[in-house]
Amino acid sequence: QVQLVESGGGLVQAGGSLRLSCAPSGRTFRNYAMGWFRQAPGKEREFVAAITWDGGRTIYADSVKGRFTISRGNAKNTVFLQMNSLKPEDTAVYYCAADPNLTRFWLEYDYRGQGTQVTVSS
Repeated sequence: QVQLVESGGGLVQAGGSLRLSCAPSGRTFRNYAMGWFRQAPGKEREFVAAITWDGGRTIYADSVKGRFTISRGNAKNTVFLQMNSLKPEDTAVYYCAADPNLTRFWLEYDYRGQGTQVTVSS
C-alpha cells in the first residue's frame, strides 16, 4: 500500500519553529511534485506550499511566504516544511501530497497523507 507519512508536528509557542517531514512508503516519489496543505478546525483545507520534483521551483501561499520553506531531501524522495515565526493562526493539521504536476489544488494530487497536528500557543 502506497502511503505518505508526515511527522514533526507538535506544540510550540508563538514565534517558534517546527520542521515537518513527509516520507513515502510503498513506492518512490522522486519524480513527483510534492505539496503541503493544512486544515484548521472549522475551516476548509488550504494550500501551503509545493515544490517540483527536482526542487527547481517552489510556490507558497501568501500567508506563509517569508516564514515557511519547502525543500526536498538529497534523494528527492522526502519533502520538508521548515516553519519559522509561527503564529497561533498556523494551528492546523498539516498534510503532504504528491502528484506528477505542480499544483495548488488538493483534489488534483494523486497521493495524500493522513496529516500531523501543529499547535501554536499564544
